[in-house]
Amino acid sequence: MAKLILRFGNSVQKEVLVGESGIRIGRSPDNGLVIDNHAVSHHHARIATGNTGALILEDLDSMNGTFVNGQRVKNVTLKPGDSVAIGKHTLLVEDTPEMNGFLTWKPPAKTVLPKVNETVMLATKERGEWLQQIATAGENPQVNSARKRVATIVVQKGKANQREYMLMDKLTVIGKSEMATVKLRGWFAPKVAAHINRVDDNSYHIGPASKVPSINGRLAPRPTKLLPGDIIEVAGLRLEFAIPSEANG
Repeated sequence: MAKLILRFGNSVQKEVLVGESGIRIGRSPDNGLVIDNHAVSHHHARIATGNTGALILEDLDSMNGTFVNGQRVKNVTLKPGDSVAIGKHTLLVEDTPEMNGFLTWKPPAKTVLPKVNETVMLATKERGEWLQQIATAGENPQVNSARKRVATIVVQKGKANQREYMLMDKLTVIGKSEMATVKLRGWFAPKVAAHINRVDDNSYHIGPASKVPSINGRLAPRPTKLLPGDIIEVAGLRLEFAIPSEANG
């Protein structure tokens, strides 16, 4: 079971276990993890637990953004050792030997409501200093502008909400879940069938979740690198993977 350690500066404020139901993070008292700071949106981000036990982080269109290891993200798979920046706070991801069955941390019954309803946008100077601190830690807080060769997957067969998808984020989820990019349709469609990760060298790898995908007719039970023209079949979908050439990118 994963554990989140909430830090503000050098001070540890909370330690939270992430159960099977996941956890939502934000300033409002109805979140599973409440961060009472006006740089944090009411519903800032959430972390879901996939069927394989992987943690999937999603930014909920927050004002100040969510950063993992210094890079702004929308959807990403977390691993032990990752550092998640939310406003001025940091969440450290740890794995624990604890047995399953622990409940996710919940706020006390009497929660002090924020004094101001609106999320405070970090001041230009303050935000610049904050992002600079992240950058000097070893990562660029903005998406690398050199990454112009965005891959796509085209639906050749099956029920999905679009015919073509651009793989813009580090994590692309295939399933019926709210956080899925490739939305499966159908009553019995799995919430998370598989996911595609973009790694640092800008290559793409597909991995199983509740379903084991096949690539060109061969099962891929572990993360497998995708090549242009590969045919992916998973949860009733047939998808073609494509990526523009250097000349077109």
